[in-house]
Amino acid sequence: QVQLVESGGGLVQPGDTLRLSCAASGTIFTMNTMSWYRQAPGKERELVASIPNRGRTNYADSVKDRFTISRDNAKNTVYLQMNSLKPDDTAVYYCHLEQTPGPFMRFDRYWGQGTQVTVSP
Repeated sequence: QVQLVESGGGLVQPGDTLRLSCAASGTIFTMNTMSWYRQAPGKERELVASIPNRGRTNYADSVKDRFTISRDNAKNTVYLQMNSLKPDDTAVYYCHLEQTPGPFMRFDRYWGQGTQVTVSP
């Protein structure tokens, strides 16, 4: 079983910064992608950024040049550095892990419990 535990959310003002962390525990395979999603009230959950164990990062257009995703494989932890925060960034942020034991094998997907980020004057 895999558990994802997020931390780092909070209430900030426009223009402020926050850093989210997500620690994965349990059986973690090398072939995986860790991601951050967010869901604002009344909206669908959307991908914010993703980072594979190997490969390129991917960002939603709305956060490019403001957010940076990174990971520490030794700690099975993914981070989301959020700069120049805007009120539109207000949402519950969820950590997501997708992994497979190897090529041509099934993918398993896991979600964290979510952490609230509120950007308000």
